[in-house]
Amino acid sequence: MNPVPETDVTIRVLVAEDDASVRLAVAEAIRREPGMVVVGTAEDADEAISVAAREQPDVAVIDARMPAGGGSRATREIGRVSPATRVVALSAHDDRASVAEMLRAGALSYVVKGAPIGELLEAIERAKRGLASLSGTAAASVGRELDERLAQTERRVADRSRKIEEVRAALGPGGIVPVFQPIMDLVTRRVVGYEALARFQVEPKRPPDQWFAAAVEVGLGIDLEFAAIDAALAHFDELSPEVYLSLNLSPEACLSERLDAALMGVPAQRIVLEITEHAPVPDYDLLRSALHSFRAEGGRLAIDDAGAGFASLRHIVRLEPDLIKVDISLTHDVDWDRPRRALTTALVAFAREMGIAIVAEGIETVAELEALEELGVRAGQGYLLGRPGPLPA
Repeated sequence: MNPVPETDVTIRVLVAEDDASVRLAVAEAIRREPGMVVVGTAEDADEAISVAAREQPDVAVIDARMPAGGGSRATREIGRVSPATRVVALSAHDDRASVAEMLRAGALSYVVKGAPIGELLEAIERAKRGLASLSGTAAASVGRELDERLAQTERRVADRSRKIEEVRAALGPGGIVPVFQPIMDLVTRRVVGYEALARFQVEPKRPPDQWFAAAVEVGLGIDLEFAAIDAALAHFDELSPEVYLSLNLSPEACLSERLDAALMGVPAQRIVLEITEHAPVPDYDLLRSALHSFRAEGGRLAIDDAGAGFASLRHIVRLEPDLIKVDISLTHDVDWDRPRRALTTALVAFAREMGIAIVAEGIETVAELEALEELGVRAGQGYLLGRPGPLPA
């Protein structure tokens, strides 16, 4: 640090730069400028903070990449120990990251090394008056970043608008056509139920899970769920009286007041509501309460995708379902894969102890079917037993 005696000056400047030659050149240029004086110099962030605390300069010229934490640390700490000091960042870097880092730290101005010395002096003078300055290259860099952010925002808005239009088209007449996959008693080979699945008839062509994810993203998730439920229930009278209909609903949809209206007039004892393993349940007590009247009237609750993750076990313990649907990740190769067989065996034993029915999903081979029967699974569904499609006449 090289203190310089003050004369009749208006701007007191600290110069902090780790390159000695640059530090001396900048300090000398400032000393020669009428109305400015260098009150101290520093070669790293620690020294810059110390000098600023002692001298309380009007303006600090800070190198963005100096040792001991860099210019951003020095800028933040100078703002704490000398609140009135305005910081002019000085750097050889004009990339967006360097500019943004210093400006976020509290620098008022940013000058790129190599710019005319008059640009730095002007930045110092403007900083004393509380006015910001950016070198041409730094300004261009920040401008590009702002342009990119604006473009990104515009793209997000356009993408959201497009998704809203797509989901609203799916919500319209004919947007969703339900298909039904049979659920069979593995002992009698009779169909005991159907799971309703949504198929979307509008553009763009995408899997159902992506449609529902897009709807959630734009705030239309529950609307799309109930549109799928309504489409499925429109075919309820086509079912045989001894067959139930299984409907997929998120916990949010189950908590909605629209659930009672959607199921009005449908015998609850022939409805199963499936809650997926992947759906988070923020409040189990609230969900249990919302489903109380439905279950009291004979409606049943299933936990879908059991075995796909830890959440399903929590769902099972907290919600005490009537059915557990074993995920295809366990059913697949259960005939020879020991871990899958062991986990399925454990689920079957747990369900038996709790009086819960087991339904195996994704049965695709005779060997899997025979293994599941051997393990005591009484019901199942999958391509081997029947693909999703229209209800039989």
